[in-house]
Amino acid sequence: METLQELKHLLFPVAKELYQLIFWLLLIVLVLVPLERLFAVHPQKVFRKSFLVDLGYYFLNSLLPKILLVLPTAFIAWCLHFVVPEKVHSFTAGMSLWVRLLAALVVGEFGFYWGHRWTHEVPLLWRFHAIHHSAEDIDWLVNTRGHPVDVVFVRLCGFIPMYALGLAQPAAGQKLSLVPLVVLLTGSVWGYFIHANLRWQFGWLGLLISTPAFHHWHHTNDEHINKNYASMLPIMDKLFGTWYVPKKQWPAKYGIDAPMPAGLAAQLLHPLLPHGMSPQGMLPQTEESRIPTTQIAG
Repeated sequence: METLQELKHLLFPVAKELYQLIFWLLLIVLVLVPLERLFAVHPQKVFRKSFLVDLGYYFLNSLLPKILLVLPTAFIAWCLHFVVPEKVHSFTAGMSLWVRLLAALVVGEFGFYWGHRWTHEVPLLWRFHAIHHSAEDIDWLVNTRGHPVDVVFVRLCGFIPMYALGLAQPAAGQKLSLVPLVVLLTGSVWGYFIHANLRWQFGWLGLLISTPAFHHWHHTNDEHINKNYASMLPIMDKLFGTWYVPKKQWPAKYGIDAPMPAGLAAQLLHPLLPHGMSPQGMLPQTEESRIPTTQIAG
């Protein structure tokens, strides 16, 4: 009887988590799928190629990365405590919650931008990030398509500057404190929108906030590569010279030129195998190492 009680105690949080994930999945479907049918950039089926694989990534990346992040974020925050002057943390501690949240969104976006950019420029990181770019049909669910190692790395890059400036602190257990949690949830929700198959650009507002048009060009598989790394604030790409959004054009094709296994398990193992992925997302550094643009993924 005690064993059953213990098992029940362990399974209840998992069941609750799964219930919440299914609820949010249905909510996103009810909002975005009808919009994609009405305002599609490219006509495609709801249950398109790799839909079930990406659905698997939805559950995997909703559960695993936040568990994997607990120890690294706590360790990084502890190290930064000895490096960052106490005056910095005292200053941010005096901010109101809303000001701290706004500052964390901007500072976190800076970290997310560079983390994302490095996954294109560093061969080892691209091996994992290529999974996200291997999607040949772009819609809302592609937002979840990514290797957990890739997801954890980019999130850490966003959290580190927030911790360094005292804008956020890790919490005990398998949870994040309020500020990084709000930043993460905001970015995740917006990620579904900018991946959606929607022909929306928002005019001048597209300079202030990322749109489907902005992010679709990040996934293009043509000469317009390595652009639009920001998840929410395109100003980052403006500042660092990677912004590209033509007024009336949309990408003709998406994906990467290198082969990618079809199944979820095979994709998770692929970057870890000796052959791995070629560094197609790298920006060429020298003429000798330059890769023809037709061979580089967006």
